[in-house]
Amino acid sequence: MKLVITCEHGGNEIPEKFHTLFSDKEILKTHRGYDLGALDVFNALKHLAIYTNYSTTSRLLIELNRSLWHKNLFSEYTKHLSVLEKKDTIKTHYNVYRNAVKKQIETLITNQNTVVHLSIHSFTPILNDRIRNCDIGLLYDSSDQHEKKIALQLKASLHSINPKWHVRFNYPYLGKADGFTTHLRKRFKENYIGIEIELNQKFSKNNIMNFQLKEDLQKAISNILK
Repeated sequence: MKLVITCEHGGNEIPEKFHTLFSDKEILKTHRGYDLGALDVFNALKHLAIYTNYSTTSRLLIELNRSLWHKNLFSEYTKHLSVLEKKDTIKTHYNVYRNAVKKQIETLITNQNTVVHLSIHSFTPILNDRIRNCDIGLLYDSSDQHEKKIALQLKASLHSINPKWHVRFNYPYLGKADGFTTHLRKRFKENYIGIEIELNQKFSKNNIMNFQLKEDLQKAISNILK
């Protein structure tokens, strides 16, 4: 197995030519602008992988974890851009990132490898006044036995290392919902295992995730790759 790690929502950067669209700069600092702590976790794990990639462009410019047809590809701040501006943004940000990841995975699979792709994300602990009861979410396609096996192994490993972590499957989102891993599953019918790791932002302070969480996650991933 060859490990690939990505982080689609690592930052809240907006290209200068679009700054005027964001008069409310504070929104970029919230969970709507990026995944707090996710890039820190990505950096703690990247040495485990044969290939890594990340983006620090805010999801409020363009959502790298959505398909081109998705209604939220462009946010409320960018949905009124001209057709030409949208096409250019797709070309320079969306396609550059996603095509680079797809190319590397394709190369690995072509060379007779099974790719385990971990996409690192984080989620706000409270949404719409509801507390999300989870520390670590593992999102995968429950109908795929290979993904199910890896998810079960990862949860068991985390529990063995540190039983305090509350790990849930397909929470707070469904692994089969529209996303980059979902797209890649359809693109690579065999030898691709895609799992999104969702971490609770309550463990993030100043965009740095809890050290114990990072260390335990690193150990758990190392265990399943042995």
